Amino acid sequence: MPASDWTLHAQLQKDTIDIGDLPLCRVLVIKDAHYPWLLLVPRRAGVGEIIDLGEVEQAQLMTEISRVGRALKDVTKCDKLNIAALGNLVPQLHVHVIARRSGDVAWPRPVWGVVPPLAHDPEEVQSFIAELRRRIWLG
Repeated sequence: MPASDWTLHAQLQKDTIDIGDLPLCRVLVIKDAHYPWLLLVPRRAGVGEIIDLGEVEQAQLMTEISRVGRALKDVTKCDKLNIAALGNLVPQLHVHVIARRSGDVAWPRPVWGVVPPLAHDPEEVQSFIAELRRRIWLG
C-alpha cells in the first residue's frame, strides 16, 4: 500500500515525540526519560510484520535501523543497544531502538513494565532530539 494511506497508530502517537522522517520510517522518541528510546515506524499502511514489507523495503529498514542505532549510540555513549520489533500490543510495525546502560532502572532485564514512564525534561529532550536529528541527517 502507498505511504499516502499511512497513519501513525493512536497509541504510538500518544507515547512518542516525532523527530522526523527518513525515506521509509518515521522516527520517534518514546516519552520515558528512564531510557534513550527511539521507534522507527515504516510509513506503509497495513504493515504489521517485517515480512509484510517487500525485500527492498526490508533492506531500507535495516539501513535506517543501523543509521539510527549508530546515532543513538554516539549520542548516549550507551553500553548496549536493544533493537526489537515486538508489536504484541500495537499491531502496526514499529522497531524499538533503546540505548541501555548497565546502571539503568531495568538493567539487565527488558525495559517493558519495570517502572512507570518518567516524563522528559522539556529542554533536555529538545537538545537530545536536535543532536539526533543532526546525526541521523534529518536537518
